[in-house]
Amino acid sequence: MADAWLVPLIIMANPLLLHTPNFTFLFSFNSKRKSKPLSMAASLQCSSSTPISSPMPNQPSLLVFSGGTAFNGVVEELKNLTTRIAHVLPVSDDGGSTAEIVRVLGGPAVGDIRSRCLRLSDQSTAEALAVRRLLGHRLPLEAPQAKSEWYDIVEGEHPLWTGVSRPYRETIRAFLVYFQNEILRRPNESFCFTNGSIGNFFFAGARIFFQSLDAAIFLFSRVSEIPPESLVLPVISTNDRLTLGCELWDGTVIRGQNEISHPTNGTMQPVNKGCSSIPVLPSRMKRVFYMSSEGGNSLHEVFPAVNSSVLDQLSNVDCIVYAMGSLFTSICPSLVLRGVGEIISSRTCPKVLLLNGTHDRETSGFSASCFVTAITDALNRKYGDPHNCLENSPSQYINTLLVPKEGEIPIDVPCLTSQGIFDVIFVDSFRDPKVGIIFNPKSLINAIANVVG
Repeated sequence: MADAWLVPLIIMANPLLLHTPNFTFLFSFNSKRKSKPLSMAASLQCSSSTPISSPMPNQPSLLVFSGGTAFNGVVEELKNLTTRIAHVLPVSDDGGSTAEIVRVLGGPAVGDIRSRCLRLSDQSTAEALAVRRLLGHRLPLEAPQAKSEWYDIVEGEHPLWTGVSRPYRETIRAFLVYFQNEILRRPNESFCFTNGSIGNFFFAGARIFFQSLDAAIFLFSRVSEIPPESLVLPVISTNDRLTLGCELWDGTVIRGQNEISHPTNGTMQPVNKGCSSIPVLPSRMKRVFYMSSEGGNSLHEVFPAVNSSVLDQLSNVDCIVYAMGSLFTSICPSLVLRGVGEIISSRTCPKVLLLNGTHDRETSGFSASCFVTAITDALNRKYGDPHNCLENSPSQYINTLLVPKEGEIPIDVPCLTSQGIFDVIFVDSFRDPKVGIIFNPKSLINAIANVVG
């Protein structure tokens, strides 16, 4: 892995940092323990023009709408097809340690983005694996043990630092220390470290320091050595706290992604999305929308702007993919934003829906055509602002359906045909004991390769 060029890259991302007190603090803090900080002057001696490898020209380019869990299982295999991928992810996840960060420090949720960055990270060297292991680590479920282990990590004393060279160690530690400092500045809020993700804490520290989600992703991508042609894009580039809301067909409104998808009654326990004990919704889901309490006393619907980089990628990629996962809380939040439906409907490239293999709380009783309808309604913004809705047909958004063999979702061919979906391809699958039927990763990537041509 590269090392000392990280600091010049950070400065390139935001040259004004050289003139801020935070920058001086970030690279000159001293720990009470043994390790010493990385010298900023020494770092700046390294050239910032480190060559970056170019993608192979014959690799297809993809844009994937997904959440942070279901699609992660095929990310490694997808690298064998192409690394020219724009991963578009929502910023509304409010479960686990992400919820605690948002509660105490505010800002967008970074859990899904951190999860995908780790899946894309380099594994080719011992140090790369050590960094991945550190940023992928979760603290214990017991609060005292979690807090104790966190202090060992932030002070550089934990065994997880083994194999991480000094430049990387001090760069990562600097943002963990900054995160800790931000918590201490809020004495009225007691932060719970239970089941906390070290990667989330690093990410949050970087976002708050730079006051930029994009800069935090840039730093995380470089620290974890993501291929430069692989993009991790928040669908909304914001520093505000956004809450996902949903409206059911019976008029019920539910606030919060976690509450919609897999409510945990406020516990910090790991989420089991395949758990059969999750209560069913009282009615089918009609739409999802964004809510915010920024600048007001109560949650209200807002219409945030889509990240312009997402629109740029949509206009140019060779294939658009709607990944498997939580349909309404992972996929649709990226589709309901203005501008997304307009560009997708104008493209003539392959537009592929990866169908889930198992029902969940959001799609109980759905057939394949119901998935198509939900995606179409989201892209058309059918039930949102009546002055900003579209009337495009399903076939303008989806032209290929990839289905896991032996999946639980009924494939209602006549309804799909009436929607203009004629290309239905069955792909090898297997049963995962936790979540049910899922795609065989290698078979899925081969199927996508055949679709892209």
